[in-house]
Amino acid sequence: MTSLSDAHGTTSYAHGTSVEPLLGATIGELLRQTAARLGDREALVDVPGGTRWTYRELDDRVDETARALLGLGVGKGDRVGIWARNRPEWVLVQYATARIGAILVTINPAYRTDELRYVLRQAGVGLLFAAPEYREMVEAAGHASVSYLGDPLPEASPAADLAARERELSCDDPITIQYTSGTTGFPKGATLSHHNLLNNGYFVAQRQGWSADDRLCLPVPFYHCFGSVLGTLAAMTHGACIVIPAPSFDPRATLAAVEKERCTALYGVPTMFIAELAEPSFGSYDLSSLRTGVMAGSPCPVEVMKRVVADLGMTEVTICYGMTETSPVSTQSRPADDLDTRVSTVGTPLPHVEVKIVDPATGLTVPRGAPGEFCTRGYSVMLGYWDMPERTAEVIDAARWMHTGDLAVMNDSGYVNIVGRIKDVVIRGGENIYPTEVEDFLHTHPDILDVQVIGVPDPHYGEQVMAWLIPRPGAEPPTAVTLRDFCAGRLASYKIPRYVKVVDSFPLTVTGKIRKGEMRDRSVRELGLEYAAAARTA
Repeated sequence: MTSLSDAHGTTSYAHGTSVEPLLGATIGELLRQTAARLGDREALVDVPGGTRWTYRELDDRVDETARALLGLGVGKGDRVGIWARNRPEWVLVQYATARIGAILVTINPAYRTDELRYVLRQAGVGLLFAAPEYREMVEAAGHASVSYLGDPLPEASPAADLAARERELSCDDPITIQYTSGTTGFPKGATLSHHNLLNNGYFVAQRQGWSADDRLCLPVPFYHCFGSVLGTLAAMTHGACIVIPAPSFDPRATLAAVEKERCTALYGVPTMFIAELAEPSFGSYDLSSLRTGVMAGSPCPVEVMKRVVADLGMTEVTICYGMTETSPVSTQSRPADDLDTRVSTVGTPLPHVEVKIVDPATGLTVPRGAPGEFCTRGYSVMLGYWDMPERTAEVIDAARWMHTGDLAVMNDSGYVNIVGRIKDVVIRGGENIYPTEVEDFLHTHPDILDVQVIGVPDPHYGEQVMAWLIPRPGAEPPTAVTLRDFCAGRLASYKIPRYVKVVDSFPLTVTGKIRKGEMRDRSVRELGLEYAAAARTA
């Protein structure tokens, strides 16, 4: 039972209060409890490989892997890397490192040799688990201690050694380092504890109304919090089953897995749901088992959410908002919310989480309805960036508020709407334009499948609005002229895109986040706006 304190206050502050206490266990302890309670229930199904493990089998295999790690001399606090796409062994390594108190360093599957080398060095990784297909790049990176997933495990330490190690662990110990997307600059390693991750996974699943009868189709990458916290850990805390549809996202494989395994929940970033809905064979799949799930990872277009409810049958789908540094979720919508609230906001704070919206210039909390920077505080805030105290101090203030860099608005009922990134706001002739607002409107165009809005430099207005759009299959792509006609009288004139670029896809990170910086750079070159971009301002 949860409630929202200060729900009708005058300032943009809200606290997810709860009569349900936080979990105080380690990941290893909670897995044992779930296996003891629901040992014969399915825990993991890998559709492409045919693997099926019950919770008892998963727990036994985790023990075997943990004892093998002890046999290799892996100590508490040692960093163990994993570099692979979604597969059952990934989950074994996740739980086994937690069981012995090692810190799992999750490595982006899109990385190449130089990026791999940077992460291994920055985190001080000793042992690296890697997918066999990455062998050439691993060897080029020159890492000494490597184990390839699927190879036989080394000789295990006795069970008594594992039990002794587990007695040394605390739920507040760091247990994973997850690197931010790194769309600009060097990636930073968000360091997270058992307490961070278990509680976030538990309460996100709780808000979806999960039980041991639920089956989650999980096409999002395990290396990111979306897959490894809201997915594997959330399922474990409720005794639910995770279904791996493919090693990496494939819309057809995802839909087929939902049908074959009778999944009740489906996760994805907006681009994944858009691809599934646009799949030519979409109508041939029986998706009637779907009930709930999560759309997150980047701003969720209202029209896409409506189609997920209507066409995928996910009548209880929720939107989550968060970031790796907050384990990841801070706010989530509720299945009981009316449709308009569920599709147009990112909900309210999770239990035991505080949020506020502040003026970026003064740090003062803004009134309800005014835009400002979204900040959050509570159990979910990371321990810090690994070995980067200065960078940590830039985002976590003295009162332990995490400053996200996202712009948000809180309404009178305490529901939050994300209107963009501070750095993505388009300022045209002194008017602030929030890309999300324009994107949501353009999603109502019948010939647009997906759209992203950016600002490009302009010598007179400072910036102009530009839309990158993906047209619906078979549709005539809108031009700047036809799009202006569509917007006329329905969108303020200064928000209407001056430029339009038709594309087949957007540049994305592996987690589905849009690389708007790359889009802007490409647009500046293609439009010949380098002179405007180089203009100096006060």
